[in-house]
Amino acid sequence: MTIYPLLQALLAALLFGASAPFAKLLLGEVEPISLAAFLYLGSGLGMLLLKAVQKKGAVSEAPIKRADWGWLAGSVAAGGVAAPIVLLFSLRVTPAATASLLLNFEGVATTLLAGILFKEAINRQTVLAIICVTAASILLSWDTSGQWGLSVGAVGVLTACFLWGIDNNLTRNIAAKDPLAIVQVKGLSAGSFSLLLTLLLGHSLPRLSIVLGAMLLGSISYGLSIVLFIRAMRGMGAARTSALFGTAPLAGMVLSFLLFREAPNPLFFVALPFMLIATLLLFRENHLHNHTHEPITHEHRHAHDDGHHSHAHPQMERDGRTHSHVHTHEPLTHDHAHVPDIDHRHSH
Repeated sequence: MTIYPLLQALLAALLFGASAPFAKLLLGEVEPISLAAFLYLGSGLGMLLLKAVQKKGAVSEAPIKRADWGWLAGSVAAGGVAAPIVLLFSLRVTPAATASLLLNFEGVATTLLAGILFKEAINRQTVLAIICVTAASILLSWDTSGQWGLSVGAVGVLTACFLWGIDNNLTRNIAAKDPLAIVQVKGLSAGSFSLLLTLLLGHSLPRLSIVLGAMLLGSISYGLSIVLFIRAMRGMGAARTSALFGTAPLAGMVLSFLLFREAPNPLFFVALPFMLIATLLLFRENHLHNHTHEPITHEHRHAHDDGHHSHAHPQMERDGRTHSHVHTHEPLTHDHAHVPDIDHRHSH
């Protein structure tokens, strides 16, 4: 595995982690549901604008096709519609401390679903990394002064985490397709739903400057973050990407220190080594065994110098450049270090 998917996942976590402290600056001026609406709309519109201004001849990506819409619709329904509704109702009857801790289990849910339902290869090193990230996230969100209790609402929060885990895994199945297009659909769909919910609840809309600020934040901390998250999943699967993405609270807390001059919680220094150990475990992963590539015809962004795409086509002068087109993989058996990227989803 190249280092790029790892860096993409970490950068995605950094951008998403930045959303919390910056959103905190806006929350005094806007209702939470309204803020979510404009963050999501900003992510969709931002990627739509980025797609429009891309230079001609930019690296091509595989387009979303009819067979992909089922996965994408399921992703939007689970993560953009159902999960926020379940979480909204659950938070009304759940202590804040409980909800904050339970929300850390999205990564665990993603890993369980990836391994059990989607048969993604997960080794002990990856499991240990996920345990470390989850432990660190729990430490970072622990509120010793808050009320704690398990209830039906707590079950609802866990249900929301599993719905986001479903979202992540369904998105994994179309990670080979244009991530800008995927984020456009997800952002505009989820944002429109939240905006409709805001209007149905009778909440007033914020002033234009707040709307624009929220949409700008959404385009970067949600839009670009999800694009990087999808590209990372393309290169190393859902479980490992979610593990690294779980470092987002650390980035958010560091930015909170800088923005609000908040004194570090002592638990921050306890959680930090867990985050570092998890990242090191994934960076040093060396999954190697003899495996067979079954014949398959598909379309995704690729280059001809990676050992898996030696096919010929009329544009051989582009050999070595990253591009996208429909291509066929012939049967191949070999061994090398790999992770469950889009060319290594074989069974173990």
